Amino acid sequence: QVQLVESGGGLVQAGGSLRLSCAASGRTFSRNAMGWFRQAPGKEREFVTAISSSGGITYYADSVKGRFTISRDNAKNTLYLQMNNLKPEDTAVYYCACSTKMVASTRYLGYDYWGQGTQVTVSS
Repeated sequence: QVQLVESGGGLVQAGGSLRLSCAASGRTFSRNAMGWFRQAPGKEREFVTAISSSGGITYYADSVKGRFTISRDNAKNTLYLQMNNLKPEDTAVYYCACSTKMVASTRYLGYDYWGQGTQVTVSS
């Protein structure tokens, strides 16, 4: 089994930055593709970004491309999301997700394990 714990959320003004972390348990992290999703109040959970097991291939939602960067440190079993130039529409609960596959997916069903989420609030 895999357990994921997100951290780094908080309140920030528009234009500011936050760095989210996702600490993963288990011994197979380096073989797991990972992703970030987010859910705003009253909306469906949406894809944000994903990364292959090696970190060599990444995907980004159009809404965050150029502002967010996903990365991973397999030696530390940790996934990161660097969020720059934040906008009020980025306000949401951000979830870390783990896939049993090595290839990243942009789809909710492509992931098998989920964290509890961390709140990101961007004020105008």
